[in-house]
Amino acid sequence: MATGTSPIVRFMIEKLADAGCAIDERFFKIERCSSDVVGGFRPPDGIVLCHNQIHDRTTMENTVAHELIHAYDQCRAGKRMNWSDVRQHACSEVRAANLSGDCHWVNEVMRGKVFAGLKGHHRKCARRRAELSVAMNPKCRGAKHAEEIVGEVFERCFNDTAPFDDIP
Repeated sequence: MATGTSPIVRFMIEKLADAGCAIDERFFKIERCSSDVVGGFRPPDGIVLCHNQIHDRTTMENTVAHELIHAYDQCRAGKRMNWSDVRQHACSEVRAANLSGDCHWVNEVMRGKVFAGLKGHHRKCARRRAELSVAMNPKCRGAKHAEEIVGEVFERCFNDTAPFDDIP
């Protein structure tokens, strides 16, 4: 996998190993996906990358980094992590959007997002992307419910930058 040159991916793989959750190439699955997702984390199996949705290296590396944040959250929570719990899921989605590069302004422009100024954009993006992901959780009752749940956990989870010292 070409993610070996991505500093954030290398860092996350190292931190997973440090936390007692070492991974190898078998942790990554390449599949054709039928929806608009580019990847996902399927505990305990690993990370799925959707070859029909990933069209460039940046998207692949950001997707891997995003899903590795989920793997790290699973690792540090252990048996306490319940992906069906929309609050736990929302927290991990906020963290993944915040820390993976998802919300870098270049990625947002590539998604067709137009915004006035950069001030506060990263936080708004992390919230929006977390809401979109949580809304897909079968236990979530729709977009408004996702917005409420993400709102409840946002500050705490946005400020949790582990294993980074700060937002990369």
